Amino acid sequence: MKERIKYLNDKNVNVKGKYVAYWIQASQRTKYNHALELAIQKANQEQLPLFCFFGLTKYPAANQRPYHFMLEGLQQLKISLAKRKILFGVAKQSPDDLAISIAKNAKLLIVDCGYLRIQKQWRKKVADSIDCQFIQVETDVLVPVEQASEKEEWAAKTIRPKIQSLIKYFAKELNEEDLQKKMDKLPFQEYDISNIQKCIDDLDVDKSVSIVQQFKGGEIEAQTRLQEFLNKKLKNYAKNRNDPSLNATSNLSPYLHFGMISPLNIYLEAMKFPASDSRDSFLEELIVRRELSMNFCYYNDLYDKYEGLPTWAKNTLQEHAKDKREYIYTLEQFEKAKTHDVYWNSAQFEAIHKGKISGYMRMYWGKKVIEWTESPQQAFEYLVYLNDKYHLDGRDANGYTGVAWCFGKHDRPWTGRKIFGNIRYMIDSGLKRKFDTVQYVTSVNQLKKQQQK
Repeated sequence: MKERIKYLNDKNVNVKGKYVAYWIQASQRTKYNHALELAIQKANQEQLPLFCFFGLTKYPAANQRPYHFMLEGLQQLKISLAKRKILFGVAKQSPDDLAISIAKNAKLLIVDCGYLRIQKQWRKKVADSIDCQFIQVETDVLVPVEQASEKEEWAAKTIRPKIQSLIKYFAKELNEEDLQKKMDKLPFQEYDISNIQKCIDDLDVDKSVSIVQQFKGGEIEAQTRLQEFLNKKLKNYAKNRNDPSLNATSNLSPYLHFGMISPLNIYLEAMKFPASDSRDSFLEELIVRRELSMNFCYYNDLYDKYEGLPTWAKNTLQEHAKDKREYIYTLEQFEKAKTHDVYWNSAQFEAIHKGKISGYMRMYWGKKVIEWTESPQQAFEYLVYLNDKYHLDGRDANGYTGVAWCFGKHDRPWTGRKIFGNIRYMIDSGLKRKFDTVQYVTSVNQLKKQQQK
């Protein structure tokens, strides 16, 4: 589909090359991967072999937790590609430098799409440095960002009609084509990822955050979780999704983060179920809210900075910056869940021991940090740090947009109050009206014990 394709350079398409290469970066899967299918198609058209590669490097703010999850997925990806007779290799090298090296002998280089600064910087560096054609394929959203909107959108209500008008066009089944010519040997020294702990040691990443037991990486696990959610939880999703004690959500965000599952795949599977408020609610989160996040990060380069917030939000927070705080906590106290609030502590313990906070509690978790820090700027820094360090689905557009939402992004002004000004406020009594808070705290305590064994 041409709307998913973007040419990142204007190099001569007639350049000679020994192969077509697909740089797998954001979309670590074989199922419903438009970039992979285009790479196969182009290889067959040129009667050249195709190979796929991944550059393994230290990623900003990532520790052993996301690396372990990702490496489990890459091990599985290698097997899945081999079943389709496609060679795949990992190199312990910066992805951009690896891609530049591989492109020297390539007829064509294809890459998937990333929305964050570092991902865009990698792609620009490669585009400026290689002589073969360089194509980006957007496959981790249902509606490509630039097709949905040409600008940063104000809120869900402004992007929703634009996305909804295009869903039917983009929600197409993706046909798989067999590769005709195979490569026998990778054109670089392959890095062995069979021993995950050794890989983590080699990368010398932070090991202070534990590997979680609740999530196993890979597209097979993602598909299993999808079917479990659709068959057991979807029918009650609208009613239960904001009750963290019920585990009623899909838990697919870590898999979407690493591109181990496609939102198109999820959408098509969900549409097999009868229309309902629950199905609509789930698809609103999957498509409108998630793709609003991509829109924010794509068009606003300050997505993870306080300066990137809406002017009205910064103004109202500044007006109340000197308001007296009843509690002020250090980053260390937040990190160790040592506040006076048992519900906030439970949310942080979820992050520590599960690698993911339930959606409704994640909002409460963020709002309270604003209330208990010396300034809104400090609160923003703390939340980005905690989001990136503990959440398997942190360090992505959804995570950064979730932090920004706590400060008014994609929201409207509310009745003014101390510290928050016109920013939406949350209070523990609101939690008690929504769900069984005692059961939630109990379930998190059980999770702590399981993880600590």
